[in-house]
Amino acid sequence: MKATDADGRSRRTFLKTAAQAAAVASLGAIAETAKASTTKEQILSLFDGLPGDKALKIFAPATKSKPEFSLELNAGKQMFVGSAIKTFILAEALRQADSPNVVQTLTAKQLTLDASVWNLDSQTFNPPNLIGQVSQRTALEAMIQHSDNTGTDMSLKLVGPENVRQLIASAQLSNTLIPESTRAFFGYLLGAKDYKTFSWNELTAATNNPMVNSPMNQVQTLASSAGDFVSYYSRALQGEFFKNKETLAEYRRILSLGDAIWLVPLPLGGSAFCKGGSIDVVKFHALCAPGGMVFGDRWVYFAFVQNWYAEAESDPKTVAEFTKAISQAMSMVKDALAA
Repeated sequence: MKATDADGRSRRTFLKTAAQAAAVASLGAIAETAKASTTKEQILSLFDGLPGDKALKIFAPATKSKPEFSLELNAGKQMFVGSAIKTFILAEALRQADSPNVVQTLTAKQLTLDASVWNLDSQTFNPPNLIGQVSQRTALEAMIQHSDNTGTDMSLKLVGPENVRQLIASAQLSNTLIPESTRAFFGYLLGAKDYKTFSWNELTAATNNPMVNSPMNQVQTLASSAGDFVSYYSRALQGEFFKNKETLAEYRRILSLGDAIWLVPLPLGGSAFCKGGSIDVVKFHALCAPGGMVFGDRWVYFAFVQNWYAEAESDPKTVAEFTKAISQAMSMVKDALAA
């Protein structure tokens, strides 16, 4: 059948309009790519002047209307991350209690609070002044919200360090290491003959002793990489390691209490899930801020790590500069994803 002139004009108009729309979309994609590239350069420049070893990774998966955003620096480097590894203990504890009644299970489970688990840096459980029984849920909350080391060792003793390591291995996090307990870690740093049985009395007696071993080691340490954290959080926060939606909700709830959310601080306007870590000893310092955030329907997973080697026991200037850089970087990511 021969097309009429009107049919021909309609086809030409449609093709012209489609071509114009494709050109506009292409220009928009080019502009968006250029803006993302500029944002990445600006983010990396925030960390240029900081001392020591630095690593970061930021990843926002693509959505139906937006491309993925990905940026990394030394993401595969194993570094000391301190209490940031406590998120793996939380995940394994919830995995073991995984059920629609997970909250009731965690609340009903009572853990012993005494010299067998007391540790330094325990704001919540304040050893040796508190003793008795405490719910597993309270211990997990203290571990994340206040980075309480007594709460951590209570939780790790219950779930078993080998089970946490199995979770880490099954998730293929090849750069991640956890200690037998945080007390065993301190015992190893202080050169205890048997760090695995290092007691509360031995710890308090040795607090002023010089450190014998570096926090970053291959025996008793708290280590990971920016890449491991982003890989883990991008799956854990979406429920990959849990069978029930109630368990995922509890995991997110406890991580939303994370101290680093406010210490960094992360930008407002979204929901943040994060457990940070740090250490300050003579000649070695570390900061780590990994986790995930969601703005509207856009998820972003991140990890920032710095290890540096200042002689003093504390270095508040570098800490302030690093946390400011993280806060600025995440604000820039938020603005880029919202555009």
